[in-house]
Formats: sequence, structure tokens, C-alpha cells
Amino acid sequence: MELSINGLRDRAAWEQAGIRLPGYDVAAVSEKAVKQPQWVHFGIGNIFRIFIGGIADGLLEQGAMDRGITCVETYDYEVADAIYKPYDNLGLNVILNRDGTREYKVIGSLAEVVKAQSSDPAEWKRLGEIFASPSLQLVSFTITEKGYALQKADGSWLPYVQTDIQNGPEKAAGAMAVLTAMLYKRYKAGRYPLALVSMDNCSKNGATLRRSVLAMAAEWQKMGFVEEGFSAYLHDEKTAAFPWTMIDKITPRPSVQIAGDLERLGVENMQPVITAKKTYIAPFVNAEKPQYLVIEDSFPNGRPALEKGFGVYMTDRETVNLSERMKVTVCLNPVHSATGPLGVALGYEQFAHMLNTDPDMMKMARMVAYDEGLPVVPDPKILSPQKFTDELFNDRFPNEYLGDTNLRLAVDVSQMVGIRFGETIRAYTEKYGTASNLTAIPLGIAGWLRYMLAVDDEGREYELAPDPMKEEIQRQLGGIRVGQPETLRDQLKPLLSNERLFFIDLYAAGVGEKIEGMFREMIAGPGAIKATVHKYVSGGCC
Repeated sequence: MELSINGLRDRAAWEQAGIRLPGYDVAAVSEKAVKQPQWVHFGIGNIFRIFIGGIADGLLEQGAMDRGITCVETYDYEVADAIYKPYDNLGLNVILNRDGTREYKVIGSLAEVVKAQSSDPAEWKRLGEIFASPSLQLVSFTITEKGYALQKADGSWLPYVQTDIQNGPEKAAGAMAVLTAMLYKRYKAGRYPLALVSMDNCSKNGATLRRSVLAMAAEWQKMGFVEEGFSAYLHDEKTAAFPWTMIDKITPRPSVQIAGDLERLGVENMQPVITAKKTYIAPFVNAEKPQYLVIEDSFPNGRPALEKGFGVYMTDRETVNLSERMKVTVCLNPVHSATGPLGVALGYEQFAHMLNTDPDMMKMARMVAYDEGLPVVPDPKILSPQKFTDELFNDRFPNEYLGDTNLRLAVDVSQMVGIRFGETIRAYTEKYGTASNLTAIPLGIAGWLRYMLAVDDEGREYELAPDPMKEEIQRQLGGIRVGQPETLRDQLKPLLSNERLFFIDLYAAGVGEKIEGMFREMIAGPGAIKATVHKYVSGGCC
């Protein structure tokens, strides 16, 4: 069986293999998306394909939507060439249940694919046509936190952003410059309204996206590249809305084992691809079934019936903010960022296996969420923080069939520590005057910095996960040697006091020295990480 439009004609073979096929005309919904685009998405990797694409697939199945999503890649163009075009833009979603059962579904909601590449005239022209279309209602994003970043930790422009500012809209390269250039084309075409919907794990993600777009537009206005009226268009939420969202679905890298299982069922060419830019992707996506997407209902040009999508909640900004704060700063993401990097340094490959077999790591994870997070998180009402956390620890985190790795959880942590730890630390300082009574969160920060030394608990070197601040942090940690705690002097101070990184000076919050002490214990020698974690989760803190 071939994952292609032609290959789907043999429906009996797919059904015999237990794989559901689209119940709608894939060619028709794709053609309509090309002629009258309604929904564009930037960042067309795994989470998009199984979650956002899955929601659209469900709406198409219900007849609640009549066209697919226009897929735009802003970073790794090889994804379009290796995973979309050879498979006629079809996807194969694999849901991994905790009892070991799977659910297979081919989705046809991924319509036209465009590379956001200004150096390719044909692709750039087509992207401009899409944004100039009055029918376009929303642009959504899963480009990770770093996709919105314009500045380094010291406040200066990132080099590629500086280049984008100097080159102007027609030579844009970075995601925010590309988006702003396309919005200028839409403004020039008729000032048509649009919703720009970040679906990334960023605190107040809509505001983050808005700041980046406005900053890029302001710099281009200074350079004379855009009209003054463009700024007014972007500032007016009746023409350019930036709804906030909370998104949640654990989506590991594609599994080689699942690829083999699909091929044994008869589906051809399912092996994962690792692109030159280190994107791990495959013709299929594997993920858990639970999913949550809470969206601020602010769409000035209308929207699809998103509320009919599985796991979608349409609400107001404050409810989104509270839901996002619950998930990103307390219940889920802080657990991943506190324990994932530590797990790498401890030699655990799989996250679920680590929690299921190491009582200390499970205790630390529970402390981060239950003991230190829940006491300071407001209740969004639409979702219960207690029930959400219970589901995580009872059903989702222990699911070893997901195959989620600690190394994946260590990707780009520098871009997340402020959101995932700083918010709770700040909440403690506001409530109690200090965060010095925290233990597991400081332990997670110390563990992340210990992980950045790239030497495990037995003294073996390992490769760090991608992170835009990797080199900068390793330079800052220069001179620190595992087995020689005396080599730790004041190397951590610039990091732990950096309010751009953590949203708060950790020394002023009462945890800077504690983190230094934990880190020092972790570099004492072989087995020191494990011993340090055991000490602090067992109540042996200072």
C-alpha cells in the first residue's frame, strides 16, 4: 500500500490493515484551499501534522470545514521535499494508547505546501498570493519558542534578525520577518483582517508573537521599507488579532519500531528521516491521544468551526492565560524541563521508563507539579489543575508506548526556563516574599546546568540536544570540571541573575545560592547527580 492519492484507491487493503481513510474528497478539499485559502499554518512538523492537521481532518469528516490547511515551512525546507511532496501531502497519524493498542488514520487535511523562501521567486510569489487573498481567516504557528525570538540575552538583535532588518521585506529569511513581509502584502492588497494564532508553548504566546511582528515592522518603517499606515493596521486588533492559546499533546519523535510495524502491515516507505537541520520526521506521526487546545475567540475575518474539533475550547483571553499558566508553568512543561535534562545526565533514554523505574525521579516530578506548582496556580475553571495533573501522572507520563526521550525534552530548554520555572518562582516571591522554600524547581535548574556540561553521572561524554544558547552557556560554564567541585567559582552568577533568561533574578528571589549549592554537589564525582537528587527529594535539603 502506497501513501498517495492513487494508493488510497485500494480502500479494502487499508481497511484490512486497520487503517482508517479520509471520508471526504481529499483532492477537492485541497483544490479549494489552493483557490480560496482559509487557514495557513507556519511550522509543518510533527505536532502540526497530528494535532492541528488532525483537528482539521475531524472538521472535514464532520462537514464543518470544506477545505484543507495551507502548509508553510519557514525553517527546514527539506521537510516539504522529503515528507509532504512524495506522499501527495497525506499524513498517517498513529495514536499510542497506554494499554499498547494503536489507532491509525490517514489524514487528507494538509493541502498545498509552500516554502517561505524569499530566494525562490516562485515560492515567494505564491506565498504572497495566499496572504493577499480576502478569504484567508487565520494563520497559526507551531515554530517553537525560538521561532519568535529577535534578541539575544543581552538585548541585541540576533545576527539573522539584524540581516532581515537591513535587507527589508523582499529578502526576509527568519520566520518573523517572513510573516511581517506577508502581512505587508496583505495590507497593500486591501488591508484585509486576519487572526494570527500562536499555538506554541510560550507564556502569553499571542502577545509574544505580536511583539515580534510589531518590532520587525517598526524597524522596517525606520528603514523606509514599509508605510506608516502599516503600523496602524498591525496595532488594530480589528484588522490584526493575535489570539492567545494553550496547546497540549505529547508528541515524541517518529518511532523506528512503528515505521517497521506499518511496513509489516503493508504500508510502503514509512522510515523516519533526519534532515540536514536535524529535524526528526516521518510520513507518519506517533503521539498520545489526550489533547487540549484552548483558544481566545478573536477572529476578525471569521474562522472555521474550531469548537467542533476534538479537545478544542473556544473562550476568552483570561481563561486561555490561566489554562496556559496551569499547563506551561506548573503541571506539564516544568516537569519535562526539570527532569528531562537530568534524565539524560543520569543515563535514562526514555522519560516514562525513568519515572516508572526510578522512585527519586518520580518523586521529584511530583514535587515540581503537586508540591510546588499547584499551590500558586489559579484555577482556569474550564480545566481543573488537579484533574489535569492527576491525568498526567496516572495516564500520560507513565505511557512507555509513547517512547518519548529525555533528549527531546532537553531541546531548547534555555528558551523555556523563564516560562517554566521563572513564573512559579516569581509567584512565590509575590505570595511569600521569597522562593527560598522551593526545592524541586531549583533542583531542576541545577540539573539543567549540570546537563549542559555534557558529561553523564558516570563520567561519559554525550551530545547535547539542539539549543540556540548552547555555545553561550557552555562558555559561561567554562572551567568547571566534574569531579572537581572547587572549579565552581562564580560561573553561574551571570546566568542565574539574568532576568531575560528567568524573568527574575534568582538570587533576589532567594534561590540562586541554593541552585549553586545543588550544582556543586552534582559535580562532586561519579554518582553525584543521583545522590544529590536522592538527598533533596528525601527531605535532606538545607
